[in-house]
Amino acid sequence: MAKLYFYYSAMNAGKSTYLLQSSYNYQERNMNTLLFTAAIDNRYGDGRIQSRIGLMADAKVFANTDNLLHIAEQALQKHSIHCVMVDESQFLTKQQVYQLAEIADQLSIPVLAFGIRTDFKGELFEGSQYLLAWADNLNEIKTVCHCGRKATMVLRVDMKGNAVKEGSQVEIGGNDRYVSVCRKHFRLNKVD
Repeated sequence: MAKLYFYYSAMNAGKSTYLLQSSYNYQERNMNTLLFTAAIDNRYGDGRIQSRIGLMADAKVFANTDNLLHIAEQALQKHSIHCVMVDESQFLTKQQVYQLAEIADQLSIPVLAFGIRTDFKGELFEGSQYLLAWADNLNEIKTVCHCGRKATMVLRVDMKGNAVKEGSQVEIGGNDRYVSVCRKHFRLNKVD
């Protein structure tokens, strides 16, 4: 039976690298993968998954109105799909997480979703909330805080590198806008 997997972490833990390596492993064995990435995050171009270490692949973009089950069914009409992988899965809606579960349950295709668990205020993203609730397997990808402890939280920083606690939940950025920290330094609002 196919399963829905959720790989989560703070920023800069290697989620995209892990996704791209997993996709490569399937392709190396002549198996097809269907990759998705969030339309809202186009830092590397539309429909592009790219890791910090330079690995990259093209992907289908999803907006919050897209039906991922229907997209997978359409792709299946063209060729077999052995695994569906979703980057930036924190941006999924509740309905889209349900659709990913349907891909696993109805189409018998494993689904690997990769995303951040919480935002810069320590609040769950919608996609992460429902993946944590409904995924068959939860896997934490670890990264470290500047103090050496496991980083589980994310601080948003301004242009001067100071922690910011106000603003909209979603602001796309990388190392220029976010720093991964342990819970202690998140509570202290301390970047380094």
